[in-house]
Amino acid sequence: MRKNIVAGNWKMNKSFQEAEELISSIADELDEKELKCDVIVCPPSLYLEMASDYADESVLSIAAQNVSDHNNGAYTGEISASMLGSMEIAYCIVGHSERRKFFNETDAQLAKKVDQLLDYNLKPVFCVGEQLEERESNTQFAVVRSQMENGLFHLNNEEFLNVIVAYEPIWAIGTGVVATPDQAQEMHSFIRGLISEKYNSETAEQTTILYGGSCNPTNASTLFANKDVDGGLIGGASLKADDFVKIAMSFE
Repeated sequence: MRKNIVAGNWKMNKSFQEAEELISSIADELDEKELKCDVIVCPPSLYLEMASDYADESVLSIAAQNVSDHNNGAYTGEISASMLGSMEIAYCIVGHSERRKFFNETDAQLAKKVDQLLDYNLKPVFCVGEQLEERESNTQFAVVRSQMENGLFHLNNEEFLNVIVAYEPIWAIGTGVVATPDQAQEMHSFIRGLISEKYNSETAEQTTILYGGSCNPTNASTLFANKDVDGGLIGGASLKADDFVKIAMSFE
């Protein structure tokens, strides 16, 4: 049975002190709850070791926000999967729309990043999603199919079972505009169908598919109630402990 997951992507936010206060508050609140999902926190890389210390004493798991497509060498400023693995980081986001847009990451690079992570036993949280003009021109399914095929479908079945997919309609990220529950379910079902088509129905049913895009405590339960929506990759709402915990408690 696939896992329900709520992951908080802090992006480039919080001072060290603020980050420690936030993760401490999240850990304390969650430790008092009866959870129906796994909870992941994705802080800036500078804070991964601190976050891991808190995770060791709580129900939290930790993810990095990015990884290099190289293993090691003269790549100033980069962080490798082997480094993350040596810190016992469990997950890493790959292909977030902001990385694709602002850092020009290509599908070929993202496929390499996925390979690097799997080589060091980290689980990729692989992001896919369409822009507004692609949604308006009804090409969203072709866009997501291409992202899945080029970034993930080189993996064999055993490798793919370690991947989490996150659908993020780019037009809904940080805008306050949310895909309707029907729109979210439609795309999540489509993605699961692609996985079944490429691998098999069992693998598709075991794959966790998250929704990301202005998910908050008010709409989370409605989104998560969909058959193929297994949780969320949360942006802004993950920066407030109470909001993030409420989202994590949104599963029926």
